[in-house]
Amino acid sequence: MIRLYAVLATVVLAIGLGAMWLLTRGARSDDQFAQCRSSTIAGGTAAIGGPFELINGAGETVTDTDVITEPTLVYFGYSFCPDVCPFDMSRNAEAVDILAERGQSVTPLFISIDPKRDTPEVMADYAFNLGGKTIALTGSHAQVKAASQAYKTYYKAHDSNDEFYLVDHSTFTYLVTPQEGFIEFFDRNDTSEQMADKVGCFLDKI
Repeated sequence: MIRLYAVLATVVLAIGLGAMWLLTRGARSDDQFAQCRSSTIAGGTAAIGGPFELINGAGETVTDTDVITEPTLVYFGYSFCPDVCPFDMSRNAEAVDILAERGQSVTPLFISIDPKRDTPEVMADYAFNLGGKTIALTGSHAQVKAASQAYKTYYKAHDSNDEFYLVDHSTFTYLVTPQEGFIEFFDRNDTSEQMADKVGCFLDKI
């Protein structure tokens, strides 16, 4: 049942993203990244992403401009996630390593949707364990909700009276740059090599 809710949430988000693409970019023929796109749903649009204010592993308040200083792969998840988040973040980190070998610098960014358990200290450990340039952020419930809404993500915690509660959430990874903002998103079917190839294509055209 939990996986069914997660699948339904992902489908709803994908439909929403597709509708926004049709409304904001579908009619345009001047998309500089057209050759890099692999689906009709994917598309850069100002309707996705934007300013946020969160807390880093040192307990400092940071904004999107503080952490998105270069091309960044943004992912919303939580540290207690038993399977999906670790796989996705490891894949993102591997894609970043592949890009680094090709001379392209990208930052993996993890934003927690479980602020109750994901304290700044937990986020510091989480980023350290992933290694590389990974940044992990948390925040108050209001801050996290605002960031999630900006990126049109979904999350819903189960009974939080159970210390081992799970959180249903969407699992897209977003490519964002300081100059262009949101450019593209990737789903769970993309491998690290595929992500690196696609991201590299976009970066070559900036």
